[in-house]
Amino acid sequence: MNFSYIDIHSHLNFKDFDEDRESVIQQMKDEGIATISVGTDLASSIEVIRLSEIHDNLFACVGVHPTDVLESSFDYEEFLELAKHPKVVAIGECGFDYFRDQSDELKNKQKEIFEAHIKLAIEVGKPLMIHARASKGTQDAYHDTLDILKYYQKEHPELLANFHFFAGDIGVLERILDIGCTVSFDGPITFARDYDEVIQKCSYMSIMAETDSPFAAPNPYRGKRNSPLYVKEIYNKIAEIRGENEEEVRLQINQNAQNFFNL
Repeated sequence: MNFSYIDIHSHLNFKDFDEDRESVIQQMKDEGIATISVGTDLASSIEVIRLSEIHDNLFACVGVHPTDVLESSFDYEEFLELAKHPKVVAIGECGFDYFRDQSDELKNKQKEIFEAHIKLAIEVGKPLMIHARASKGTQDAYHDTLDILKYYQKEHPELLANFHFFAGDIGVLERILDIGCTVSFDGPITFARDYDEVIQKCSYMSIMAETDSPFAAPNPYRGKRNSPLYVKEIYNKIAEIRGENEEEVRLQINQNAQNFFNL
C-alpha cells in the first residue's frame, strides 16, 4: 500500500478512541494515512498488534514506557514473541523520563528496562522508539540515553533508534545524528517557536513526523483530541520552518519512515 502520510507514533489503542476508533482508521485509509501505534506495557502492546493485524495502514511498536517501569514488568521472553510479529516495526517506547521523578529507584529501573529493550531490538533486528524527557532546564535524559546507545553500538553498529517527540537542543541533535539515529516532531511545532532551529539544522534524511495521538494536537486542532489524521499539519509545518517545498518534504519524510521502519 502506498501511503500519502506516515504518522510514526500514535496510541490508537487508548480509550480516547473507543467511541470512534474504526471510523478514524477508515478515514485514515481514505486519506492514505498510516501510523505506528505504540504499546506502553504488555497488554497495550498485544492490543496494538491486534489492531495492526486487521488494518493494513497500521503498524505496531511493543514495549514498556519508562514512566511505567515500577508498575509494569518486562518479561523478555513474552516481549520477544511479540517483537517477532511481522507487523511490529519497532521496540519501545523506551528510555528515560526525569521530568517529574529523578529518584535513584526510578532511574536505575529505567536503565535496567531500557537495556532489556536494546537487547530485544538487537535480537529481532528492529529499531528502538525512544522516549526521552529531561528534567526541567536540562538535557539529562537525552544524554543518559545516548551514552547507553553509543555503548551498545560498539558491538552492534546496526542498532538504530528514533527519538520521538524530540525536544532536545542542537548539541543533543548532533549527538543523535552522529550515531545514525533519527528524530520526529509533533503538534507543538505548529504553535511554539522553540523547535525551529533544531528543525532547520536537522539532516534531511533524519527527520520524521508524528502525532503522539491522543496528546498534543497541532494547530488548528489545539485543545482537542489529537489524531493521526492531523499528521499532515506536522509535515506542512516542517516544510514551512525549513523553507522547502511541501510536496518534496512530504515525499522525503515518507521515504525516511519507510526506510527506517522497513514499512
